[in-house]
Amino acid sequence: MEWVETTGRTVEEAKRSALDQLGVAEADADLQVVSEPKFGLFGRLKEEARVRARVQPRYPRSKGERRDRRRNRAPADSDYASQQAASARQANVVGDDDGAHGVKAGTSAPQAANSQAAGQPTGARRRRRPSSSAPGATPEREGANFSEVATASIEEQVRLAEEFLQGLLSELGSSATVSSHELADGVVELVIDGENLGTLIGPRGATLLALQELTRTVLQHRVGSSECRVVVDVNGYRKRRQDALARFAQQVAAEVRESNTRRALEPMPPADRKVVHDAVNVVPGVTTTSEGEEPYRRVVLIPTPPEDAAEDDASDGSQQQSESVSS
Repeated sequence: MEWVETTGRTVEEAKRSALDQLGVAEADADLQVVSEPKFGLFGRLKEEARVRARVQPRYPRSKGERRDRRRNRAPADSDYASQQAASARQANVVGDDDGAHGVKAGTSAPQAANSQAAGQPTGARRRRRPSSSAPGATPEREGANFSEVATASIEEQVRLAEEFLQGLLSELGSSATVSSHELADGVVELVIDGENLGTLIGPRGATLLALQELTRTVLQHRVGSSECRVVVDVNGYRKRRQDALARFAQQVAAEVRESNTRRALEPMPPADRKVVHDAVNVVPGVTTTSEGEEPYRRVVLIPTPPEDAAEDDASDGSQQQSESVSS
């Protein structure tokens, strides 16, 4: 029989593919693992597993093997019936050492026969597996990891985030560098500097925002919950966008004050909405609020009469704090 060669993400997947091609069960196939799967950075599959398989050849048995098979053949129906009768008689006898040699009263003959055939005790008492743990200690389960994950320091978390971004850049074939600095208490900015990094920014910073969320997810998976919040920037794009967005918001606020009509901006992520709230807060006669649900939530600029300015300043502060927490 000719060999067939199949591949898969795992060895088991390659085996299943080979068995499907041969149309036989695993017991009837001759399987050989040519190579294991190989993985690169961040679990990316670099090379699939490779398996060779063929239908297991069948050769005629020798006379000696046929005689041995007849000797080991299961007993006939008459012998099986006699064994069942003997098991039934034994079920009615309970020895002095109940649970060690006898059969528990009320146990049926087939159950007793099956228990004896499997080598299991048929009595009421069963010995418990000895435990090496001290009294009151929690037993260890095979394959379980009960070790607690230690909380990493902010410096360690920043190092892990930098390693992730640097590894991602290496996979993309970029020679860009990653640096970090603290923006505020518990907020750290990771800055990627290099050439031809427009693909990491994307239209209106959408790819950059996704990269930031990916970095946070990887960091959370590595160290668990943390008070450190990571912000990612590429070639100073975030700073330039915030400055441009602040100028645009103040220009719109001036138009709203002059026309005395409210105006809704386009949907923005929480970080951009906070920039708008902060920029409009310094413009007298205009207040801001957020309307809608994510991801279509937007900032609305509303003209404010002079007598309501003090009350609106308080509402602006609560709104900006809400956007800051969301970002």
